[in-house]
Amino acid sequence: MLRRPRVPASQVLDRVLVLEMVRVTEAAAVAASKWIGRGDNDAADAAAVEAMREALNELPFDGTVVIGEGERDEAPMLYIGEKVGSAQGTGPKINIALDPLEGTTLTAKAGPNALCVLTISEEGGLLNAPDTYMEKLAIGPGYPDGTIDLSKSVGHNIRSIAAAKGVEPNEIIACVLDRPRHEDIIAELRALGCGVKLISDGDVAGVIAVTDPDTSIDVYLGSGGAPEGVLAASALRCVGGQMQGRLVFRNDKEIARARRWGIEDLDRIYSLEDMAKSDCIFAATGVTDGSLLKGVHRRTNCLTTESIVMRASSGTVRRVWAEHHKWDD
Repeated sequence: MLRRPRVPASQVLDRVLVLEMVRVTEAAAVAASKWIGRGDNDAADAAAVEAMREALNELPFDGTVVIGEGERDEAPMLYIGEKVGSAQGTGPKINIALDPLEGTTLTAKAGPNALCVLTISEEGGLLNAPDTYMEKLAIGPGYPDGTIDLSKSVGHNIRSIAAAKGVEPNEIIACVLDRPRHEDIIAELRALGCGVKLISDGDVAGVIAVTDPDTSIDVYLGSGGAPEGVLAASALRCVGGQMQGRLVFRNDKEIARARRWGIEDLDRIYSLEDMAKSDCIFAATGVTDGSLLKGVHRRTNCLTTESIVMRASSGTVRRVWAEHHKWDD
């Protein structure tokens, strides 16, 4: 029997998968939404994972999860290396980075900015980031190349951003994850007179906020999950901006994990293009209301969702508001 030739991944990204990715994140968000405010992090995450996996397995591609819930012995579903899609061996090869529920605690506590997030790219298009921390530094579009440099101090970067923007350093607004490890960064920012927006969780949304003038956030900085760093980088690649990241290793186990993924230069600073190397599609759906997206709202006869989907090669950003009149509870 003759087999049809594989369709190049870039063509599939064009024709099929932009809005299909929204359907995947919508499914995860709707599933997670039943656990909003219920105080059960694990149940919320499990619901999002299962719904996202089912939706991915309906799509006509040969997909591999390169950033997921963890390695196979740590995650029963959507683990790194898991195969998804209905066209294994015949469809276009797609790499997938995902966070089925970015903000499990936010969901459990009904806090803001919980999202279901994923990125897809052609094979080899995304950095296989190990599940460690990553120092991150990100700004939005419109700045000259080289405005930020992760090897330099917080003060140096703030002054560089301010000079490029044509303002004084004390007019810069920074977004930082509210963690004890960031006390020195926060102190240095405030010593410069900067405004500091502290977020409790959700650093993908925090990085993306630098692209939205309505947030007034100029820069995101601090350390968070490396997988989330790649997801955020793919979003910036779609709309413009600059980002740098450097992996942070807390113990020998994390170093060994990185080396299993081929990472030998442990001090390397990764650029935006290192983390998101080629054309990609980024999609996110809100679970709880936030600065980027509204969350899932349950009405008498339907659910409503708000999503965003971006594509790097075309530079398009679509916001999708949907009513769901049939859903599984």
